[in-house]
Amino acid sequence: QLVESGGGLVQAGGSLRLSCAASGFSFGDYAIAWLREVPGKEREVVSMITRSGRNTFYLDSVKGRFTLSRDNAKNTVYLQMNSLTPEDTAVYYCATDRTLEGIIREFGQRTVGMMGQLDYDYWGQGTLVTVSS
Repeated sequence: QLVESGGGLVQAGGSLRLSCAASGFSFGDYAIAWLREVPGKEREVVSMITRSGRNTFYLDSVKGRFTLSRDNAKNTVYLQMNSLTPEDTAVYYCATDRTLEGIIREFGQRTVGMMGQLDYDYWGQGTLVTVSS
């Protein structure tokens, strides 16, 4: 199970930190992805982190603004989002799949553009981020 929290309403230029708490599986064995979805648009991967936390990857439009980290002792992943813009408004999900670590190892940064439509093994319920202009 994955449970997201931290979404809300923020003005453009503001910050939010999303959390994703995991339970029921061996969290430290899984890479984690954050995705976002806007009605009428394709779901996209925002960021990914390997199971060790040593490697992170980002959608080009969030590079330099978003930072993904994890605390395996707490079974939690954190997405720090700074300098938010109205274009970041979306429902944000964390997700993982047993194949994700291996895919990241093979494709690295390209994985971000590949995994938006994957049928992940585990999904959170989503948290809404709304950025006002």
